[in-house]
Amino acid sequence: MTRRARKAFEPGHQRNFLVVIDETPECDRAVYYGSRRAARTNSNLVMLGVVPLGESNQQWLGVGELMREEAHEEVQKRLDHYAARAKNLAGIEPERVIREGAKAEEVLKLIDEDEDIAVLVLAAAAGNEGPGPLVSSLAGSGSGTFPIPITIVPGNLTDEELDALA
Repeated sequence: MTRRARKAFEPGHQRNFLVVIDETPECDRAVYYGSRRAARTNSNLVMLGVVPLGESNQQWLGVGELMREEAHEEVQKRLDHYAARAKNLAGIEPERVIREGAKAEEVLKLIDEDEDIAVLVLAAAAGNEGPGPLVSSLAGSGSGTFPIPITIVPGNLTDEELDALA
């Protein structure tokens, strides 16, 4: 994967904050912070939902496609929910992107393709089990070579605490 120069501040471009939308409880914290930060910095918000690839070769004919469609619908519902939340929180209309594949890989591909994405916003799980798989994989040992800054929002922060930081 080639590293593309960011163009967020060039004429005709605008900085984008990227938030990954999933079923985790901490996702709301990333959306909250990302929405407020994007609004306060006159930036855009991009929401990425990823449909995991199933074991289609093990499915009966037609069943695999039905499962794929249901997964897309579920991701779309989640994106719609959080897009409405962003609009209510910050008055912004986020861009919504749906991809299929492994979540971490699709995040990297989207960042590589969209040179306006300047910051990835993730939220860490609030429990004692660790920060969560996405934070661990993207902000772990390879974070020193990551193509853009990563903001990791602690999952236990309140709305008021996030407002003070955003």
